[in-house]
Amino acid sequence: MPEVAARLLKSFDDDNVGLAQLAALIEKDGALTAKVLRLANSAHYSPSHQISTVIDAAHALGLETLRNLAMAACVSGAFPKVQGLDRTVFWRHSVATASYARILARMLGADAATADTAYLAGLMLRTGQLLMAIDAPQLVADVEAHAAEPGSRFSLEEHRFGCTHADVTASLAEHWHFPDRMVEAFKDANAPLEIRPFSLIAAVLQVAEVLADAAEHHDEPVHALKVAVPELIEHLHLDLELLAAKVAAAGDPAAEVEQLLH
Repeated sequence: MPEVAARLLKSFDDDNVGLAQLAALIEKDGALTAKVLRLANSAHYSPSHQISTVIDAAHALGLETLRNLAMAACVSGAFPKVQGLDRTVFWRHSVATASYARILARMLGADAATADTAYLAGLMLRTGQLLMAIDAPQLVADVEAHAAEPGSRFSLEEHRFGCTHADVTASLAEHWHFPDRMVEAFKDANAPLEIRPFSLIAAVLQVAEVLADAAEHHDEPVHALKVAVPELIEHLHLDLELLAAKVAAAGDPAAEVEQLLH
């Protein structure tokens, strides 16, 4: 993991990190600074004026949004383009999963720190699939060709590889010294209802991936959840009407991905 990304990761658990400290950290990496400024000035964030410095971006976007943008830029930049996966489609899905994970965590009563963890975990969830594609690009391409049904990627990978992208991501996260509860959430995301004690983040990850799948294939989100994970949404007592409203209000959560990748 890039040094700045590692320090950004630590900042998620440090309540003493403020806007100035975060801006100074981002500015240590020139390429990251350029990406963050390009993102901050994009139409998605509709800035009221031209943002020319990272501290300006910090004040315009706020700590949470700035850190999420910087982390997304770091994580996406840490992985090469691989055969078997369309890079833009992949990262659109990952950013969408992250955004939906935060929405779900907040709906389910999580505090701000847990919602941040859910966002980062959602962003990372499919990165294991990039490693799988480096090793077996044709098998991964076959999975994606058959993954039109939201939530089906887990079972398709299990059948072909004997493990899932979440399993591989767990190993990667452990190697990168991610927080233990995030590593465990990746391990449990395949079947969160089978794990004790129950992991809210693991459950959020599985639901968020179904929502991102539905968005990618232009499926109705609530219907997709009822088909893919009916027992899980019942266990979580999710207010599906409210969730649908929040998903609609979020618009396209991955609108900035083009700027993220260039």
